[in-house]
Amino acid sequence: MSSSSVFTKILNFVISYSGYSGYIIFILGVIGNAINILVFIQLKVFRNNRCVYYLTVESISSFLYQFISIGITISTFIYEDDATGHSLIWCRFRYMSAQALVLTTLYTICFAAMDQFFSTNYRFYVSQMCTIKVAQYVIYISVSIWIVHSIIFGLFFNIEPSIGCVITNPIFLQYATYFFYPVLGGFLPIVIAAIFSLLAYRNVRRIIRRQLPVIRRRLDRQMTAMVLMRGLFFICLQCPNNIYRIYITNFPNIKSENIGYVIVRLIQAIVFSLAILNYSISFYVFIISSSRFRRQVKYVLVKKCWKRCMQWHYLTNNQVAPQNVESFSANMEVEENI
Repeated sequence: MSSSSVFTKILNFVISYSGYSGYIIFILGVIGNAINILVFIQLKVFRNNRCVYYLTVESISSFLYQFISIGITISTFIYEDDATGHSLIWCRFRYMSAQALVLTTLYTICFAAMDQFFSTNYRFYVSQMCTIKVAQYVIYISVSIWIVHSIIFGLFFNIEPSIGCVITNPIFLQYATYFFYPVLGGFLPIVIAAIFSLLAYRNVRRIIRRQLPVIRRRLDRQMTAMVLMRGLFFICLQCPNNIYRIYITNFPNIKSENIGYVIVRLIQAIVFSLAILNYSISFYVFIISSSRFRRQVKYVLVKKCWKRCMQWHYLTNNQVAPQNVESFSANMEVEENI
């Protein structure tokens, strides 16, 4: 078998893999993140909970990121690459928007882990340090910083004919190589999420000895389990992407007919699919890690959304909708005991 035929087969496999995996992850991500947002907003037990607020922001950011990833998938089918080497506007916009959403998601996971550590701390004054107002300020400030950073970062991308969309400024290339990819967007959020998730897990084991309401203890244990599992999957899926980004920044993959080029493309496709999977699986991780969250999802989808859809159906057909005999207080009690 000639090297050219091997090159063609691997390249075709890369294109097919990128396309099918991209579409599947997009569908999973849109559905999962939408359900996350719906459940976190609908249930009163989650309101004014700081950790849930962070997870809601993470779900919104991940939901928006899905549309950037599907754009890359479609471009791969059309141009046999991510199309950033064909348009300077797309080259810069892709990195600006994707980076802002990625950094928002990464550090929101960190904030959720940190908040869970503080809220479950056995020292009362420590657990009262963070409020929902503080969480809102943290999100506003961090998102603003990431947007400004991403705009500045994206302006240094240009198209090189033999390489594609890359950073051309040597000073900013050093910043990206030695700080942004390995630290700021790399292992720093992984370390923060890992440390505070483990500390929160240690704290939650002491909750049973604290004089707290049963509902509060159950919610703290649920959120800690969800954040811990989210952090674990986050670490496993993010590490390969960090390593690849550091490598490709220092050794760009120059377009050629060599087998080495297409092998790097294959590695890139696999690593990228794992990376975008990180922004699609939070709902499924929560479902696996918390039986209570499974019941809450079922309650929201069946008891709330489906019932509203049926009421809307009756109204549009000029029929009398069944009366809801449950009182507000009864609904509250049901939600709290799910």
